[in-house]
Amino acid sequence: MTDRFNPGRPADAGKARDTAGVIAPPPLLALGVVVFGLLLDHILPAYVLSLLLPMWLRLLGGLGLIAFGCYLGIAAINGFRAAGTHVEPWKPTTALVADGIYTRLRNPMYAGLTLVLGGLAILMASDWMLVLTILFVPLMHFGVVRREERYLVAKFGEPYRRYCASVPRYGWPL
Repeated sequence: MTDRFNPGRPADAGKARDTAGVIAPPPLLALGVVVFGLLLDHILPAYVLSLLLPMWLRLLGGLGLIAFGCYLGIAAINGFRAAGTHVEPWKPTTALVADGIYTRLRNPMYAGLTLVLGGLAILMASDWMLVLTILFVPLMHFGVVRREERYLVAKFGEPYRRYCASVPRYGWPL
């Protein structure tokens, strides 16, 4: 028997490759944003957020973004668990999740993670963390999301294409 993702290879050899091939675990990328953002704040402080936003507004905005980001992430994880598939993108996907929060956006975990990073940056008045969060978005899009999409098209075919056509990637039609 051969691997359908790599014709000519034995099926057992292909099982190790039944993943999206993301550049790095998204939580690790997010941790990098936090650590390097805080490090840069220490080395090269800018004080823009602390001057532009009073503490009460940073608290309100930062906590609001963090709360909404956590809601998206938890709803997404619950959807994956209910479907019996792996949350981690470096493990094989066993089911296509298209209900719950996934009826509104295709990548709620990554949208939520980005909101949490932005909320932390605002809450902590970390200018560099906010800049790195902005850079985190295209890194996630091209290094994680697009790779996952190619993998899911190869794995689920037409049902996944129909899903993509009906649900926006990040919650807004682009």
